[in-house]
Amino acid sequence: MHGTFDTLLKQTVSSDTPERVIELADHSAVVAAGKARAIQAITGQTRMLALNATIEAARAGDAGRGFAVVAEEVKAVSAEIGRLASDMETELRSALDELRAVGRRMAQDVRGQRLVDLCLNGIEIVDRNLYERTCDVRWWATDAAVVACGGEPTQEVVAEAERRLGVILSAYTVYLDLWFCSPDGRVVAHGRSDRYPGLRGLDVSHESWFREALNSASGDDYAVADVMPCQALRHAPVATYAAAVREGGALRGKPIGVLGIHFDWEPQARAVVEGIRLSPDEAERSRVMLVDARGRILSSSDRRGEFTEIVDLNAKHRRSGIDHLPDGRTIAFHLTPGYETYRGLEWAGVIVQHPARGEGRDKDPPQRRNRF
Repeated sequence: MHGTFDTLLKQTVSSDTPERVIELADHSAVVAAGKARAIQAITGQTRMLALNATIEAARAGDAGRGFAVVAEEVKAVSAEIGRLASDMETELRSALDELRAVGRRMAQDVRGQRLVDLCLNGIEIVDRNLYERTCDVRWWATDAAVVACGGEPTQEVVAEAERRLGVILSAYTVYLDLWFCSPDGRVVAHGRSDRYPGLRGLDVSHESWFREALNSASGDDYAVADVMPCQALRHAPVATYAAAVREGGALRGKPIGVLGIHFDWEPQARAVVEGIRLSPDEAERSRVMLVDARGRILSSSDRRGEFTEIVDLNAKHRRSGIDHLPDGRTIAFHLTPGYETYRGLEWAGVIVQHPARGEGRDKDPPQRRNRF
């Protein structure tokens, strides 16, 4: 008994979908058309019988006049039934067509809202990850070995700072390198001299993250640069966060340098866009992206257009949204919600999904469905 109830419950839940509305509308249309045809067939037979009766009544002469009147009434009733059946079929067809359209819109909205939720999940993971970067850079900027590098550091001081930065890097594998820079914008010490030799003395004074960090008001502040391939780090894409290193590590001490930390963007972002929970069929016809405030693609599940392609979300002051295009594609997005004290950078998670086979107007093969 329990098994039967469980089965019925599962069937009820699984069928309670917009697609079920479309399925029932299609089934109702078939049933209605079949019944209308059956009624028309019966009324046709009735009219034929009435016609035969009229002919026989005429042959009977005066004796058949009463029967002829009945035959005419039967013919009239049959015609009225046929007209009603035709009207019913037309009206039902119109109503069921509208019901199908409603079902399709409901299905689009349900699927679209799910995609928006997945976009939110993705960008939330990014926000939480980058929030930790803002904490890391402000914390490590107060490290005694880093602070000691300010001013006129000796070789021993630089060596100790690099040892300390190396220890940090061994524990925090999401970074490619950590740089301590002098107030004039030269790299004095970094944590991976074995992997990136020759970085000491590199001029970063033109970098926005360096200038903003050096001019920040207190140790609570940090600077962040656009995600870009970094030539000095073998052209690897990095998200760079920076904070001023201050005298004595004090909150409002005089800036004596800048600590820049280079977050290894590509593998972390790749894990996010490829970790969005889509079914195999959905994944085949979907493009998952992370984009910055300008719409520049920072990561894409198809690995195309990264740092070169711009996506126009047509957000119109919306924090999230769903757009259904005439060709059947659905575009869903969600802007950064921020995390704790990190307000985010107005980045967004984006999913562009082509319709399944048989839906919409896009009939291209799945392998071609990989461009926004």
